[in-house]
Amino acid sequence: MRIGVPAEIKNNEYRVGMTPSGAQDLTTDGHTVYIQSGAGNGSGFADAEYTAAGAMVLSTADEVYEQSDMIVKVKEPIDADLARLKEGQLLFTYLHLAPVPDLTAALLKKKITGIAYETITDERKRTLPLLTPMSEVAGRMSVHVGAYYLHKPNNGRGVLLGGVPGTLPSDVVIIGGGVVGTNAAKMAVGLGARVTILDNNLDRLRQLDDIFRGTVQTWASSGAHLAEACKRADLLIGGVLIPGASAPKLVTREMVRSMKKGSVIVDVAIDQGGCVETAHATTHSDPVYEVDGVIHYCVANMPGAVPRTSTIALTNATLPYTRKLASQGFKDAIADPGLAEGVNVYDGKITYKAVADSQGREYTALDKLL
Repeated sequence: MRIGVPAEIKNNEYRVGMTPSGAQDLTTDGHTVYIQSGAGNGSGFADAEYTAAGAMVLSTADEVYEQSDMIVKVKEPIDADLARLKEGQLLFTYLHLAPVPDLTAALLKKKITGIAYETITDERKRTLPLLTPMSEVAGRMSVHVGAYYLHKPNNGRGVLLGGVPGTLPSDVVIIGGGVVGTNAAKMAVGLGARVTILDNNLDRLRQLDDIFRGTVQTWASSGAHLAEACKRADLLIGGVLIPGASAPKLVTREMVRSMKKGSVIVDVAIDQGGCVETAHATTHSDPVYEVDGVIHYCVANMPGAVPRTSTIALTNATLPYTRKLASQGFKDAIADPGLAEGVNVYDGKITYKAVADSQGREYTALDKLL
């Protein structure tokens, strides 16, 4: 198969869809890998490294899209990418379609086969293996950026997360006890903050209590509990996920209004629309805004700020699926039910129910189209 890896063009997105070592594995398998010149620069991978790995470096994105059967990316396609996609082409990337009906419509119109990293499942573990590494990065970053924006020169409250002897630590409230929430808690506890995790799954809260050995407070999520937690939060981190669907708006405008002036919200769920009512997507070049004196950080591609770590972690997770798709072809590869869960659009139809439901569009089961 001919596999294309174009440069990412989203605002301040420095990741690339494949490392040189990933390209080498694919070329060893007998496939052709096309890399757009400079695509790996932001992650510290030079064109020469891809050439040494057996990939072919092409000058422009137009050439990569034109010559490839499958496009491997990091972020969802934006206008310039969409114009280059060919009808029926296979697109393997993060899509996050639920909150963006215009993108969905564009992919349907071109009958793109869109496989979303974020909805591929490990059927044995019931996990999301391709979402996990970036959730780990974003969860850990959320505490870093939250602590930074709490600094007074950034209009924050002027508090140190861990405090010092004789002062109280800051309150970090984490909504969601999944991968994002767990990794955020690790960082916040390490910095000495007072950490509370809310989740509606009591079994998960029991697991977290065991993992953290009493160093975090666990609280069953409810409207009343969330409202109370918001009032005392210095840093509020949203890590809620419903696979493939829009995130529920759990933190209302009234809850935001009740928060301390200069407190910080980091909504990691913003890729799926965000779990805070006052949240809207921002970029690394303009990452924050204020609502009722509360700083909102809602960058939709947080891991793009640490591209080398993120690219390596992402390729580690995606490469086995890329190799399967390339070696077996789409129809044989999706005999793996976990990989089939990643197919969000196919042959002009929405094949992932949560996306269809979020947009009020028709859902068609994939097996009916094959």
